[in-house]
Amino acid sequence: MIKIDHLTHIYHKESTNQEVKALDDVSLTIQDGEHIAVLGHNGCGKSTLAKHLNALLLPTEGTVEVDAVDTANEADLWTIRQSVGMVFQNPDNQLIATTVEEDVAFGPENIGMEPLLIRQRVDEALELVGMTAFKDKEPHLLSGGQKQRVAIAGIIAMRPEIMILDEPTAGLDPEGVDKVLDILNNLNKEGISIVISSHDIEMVNQFADKIFVLYNGTIIAEGDRHQIFSDKELLKKLEEE
Repeated sequence: MIKIDHLTHIYHKESTNQEVKALDDVSLTIQDGEHIAVLGHNGCGKSTLAKHLNALLLPTEGTVEVDAVDTANEADLWTIRQSVGMVFQNPDNQLIATTVEEDVAFGPENIGMEPLLIRQRVDEALELVGMTAFKDKEPHLLSGGQKQRVAIAGIIAMRPEIMILDEPTAGLDPEGVDKVLDILNNLNKEGISIVISSHDIEMVNQFADKIFVLYNGTIIAEGDRHQIFSDKELLKKLEEE
């Protein structure tokens, strides 16, 4: 479970010597096994919020707890990041090895997993995302959708309890979107909590059981799909920009 309590995050812009409040008094709870979406315009604070969920960023004010462990506790940072896996918006930021299978193995190797277990985890992860046939390929030669699936496989191999995905279908064609959503739905059925952040209203409507709407750094609505997408004024607000 992740509990966010009155989270505020302020960036300091050195170029202008100004402070920018990216998140303003955000509180929410993500329960085990949930299918969550954070919906909002580009620039509303979604990526900043996502980075707080596995302590890539720390609160300016408030707290973020993962399984009752405060992310500000540096001694528990490794444990938190093993529990919460992050897939970035641009998969190129995560693909660093010379072949697909080496890339998927990178995380397990980093935490000292036994070689035989690494082999098993890599094979299982590639099978889950439908990329076994590409295991010897160079990641930079893959399509955008294939890269995204490899990035997801790299997190799956770590066996996190929660997966955070920032704009997981950005730039993908409809077939690529469907494949990624199928993977995420199957992972959720296996008990992994899935949290996505996205500006894509249609995709969120297909995916999420519970939705938080973020607007200018503040949660302005939360509810299930019916509650969110039956609110015409809220949808109008989301479609304005």
